[in-house]
Amino acid sequence: MKSVWNHYYSTTKRMLLWAGLWPYQRRRERLLRVTLLTMTGLSMIVPQIGKFIKCGKDVPCILATIPTHMFQLVVIVKLYTCQFYNSKIKYLTDQMYNDWKSVEIPEEYEIMKVYAIKARLFSFIYVLYYLVGAPLFVLVSLTPKILDFLLPLNESRPPILPYEAHYFVRDDMEYFYYIFFHALVGIVIVCVAILAHDCMIFTSIEHVCSIFAVAGFRFENLANHENIDTLNNNPDDIYKQKIALSVHVHWRALQFAELLENTFSITFVIQILIVTVAMSVTLLQVASQLNDAMETSRYLAYIGGQLIHLFCFSLQGQKLIDHSLEMHIIVHWYKIPIKSQKMLLHVMRKCLQPNFLSAGKIYIFSLKSFTTVLQSSMSYFTVLASFE
Repeated sequence: MKSVWNHYYSTTKRMLLWAGLWPYQRRRERLLRVTLLTMTGLSMIVPQIGKFIKCGKDVPCILATIPTHMFQLVVIVKLYTCQFYNSKIKYLTDQMYNDWKSVEIPEEYEIMKVYAIKARLFSFIYVLYYLVGAPLFVLVSLTPKILDFLLPLNESRPPILPYEAHYFVRDDMEYFYYIFFHALVGIVIVCVAILAHDCMIFTSIEHVCSIFAVAGFRFENLANHENIDTLNNNPDDIYKQKIALSVHVHWRALQFAELLENTFSITFVIQILIVTVAMSVTLLQVASQLNDAMETSRYLAYIGGQLIHLFCFSLQGQKLIDHSLEMHIIVHWYKIPIKSQKMLLHVMRKCLQPNFLSAGKIYIFSLKSFTTVLQSSMSYFTVLASFE
């Protein structure tokens, strides 16, 4: 298992280790890392609550605090989803290793290798985006200070806090650099929880797609007997054996996809609701602060981050749907004897029901659903804007 995870899934494993969510870590180490992430998140939530209380009945001020609240809530949900379902994640990792052991011929190994490389590349780009983008979002708050140094005016430009928060001091700006340092370090740490959760799902989807591809390869080559002694074996027995092995691989893919869906389905409901609300409120903030280029750019960056996050899940969900549906095209039932064709009826029927990743069986992650969320966010934005 070490060789597979260290080579092909190294990025995902590293994120799980850092977040204390790797199922083979010592229990004390896992608890220590999860506690660190939780305490870091709480240290950022408390000032946000302070800001919320300080706003009083000022609705624009309250709305300004919501996007950061939603971000921290997503972090907690993702972190404790993996923590509570640690046994299921362990089963998924074990199953992935067993699937690698079950490959029989070089062609099947190459198929799995291609998908594993895709998973590694996708996870690496996703991690790089977060670990660069999140600090940059905080660093934007230094822009007025930098401009004062490069292009000084008669008076200093008003500073910007890294995020909407109140640190229970008389003047937050007096402690700007302490707040900035806390926000910069804190956002990098809590992003590890997001990356561990998301990379595990992306890697699992790429893996199950590789198993569907291996099953498709076997079904596609049912009539190929190049490496089998057909003279000393009954042709019907040969087909039955090959069909049985192919069906077993397809069954493993179905079981893996179902377990993945059952593990994350409920928490995805919460995440989709959070993303929809956050995007709607952020769009409202953009509309109300068009005159402030700095704040507008920060809110647009936040919206862009949410869209990329949701698009990545939609893209992977679409890939899972496509691979599960393609099986009925790959199965060349007409090339084998009629007696053996009957053994494929169950597989053909299963192929008409796609596997998918969903939020409570209500929202299915796909490219079509991605546009639906955008439309919903715009609708809520319109409703909120009407109350302005």
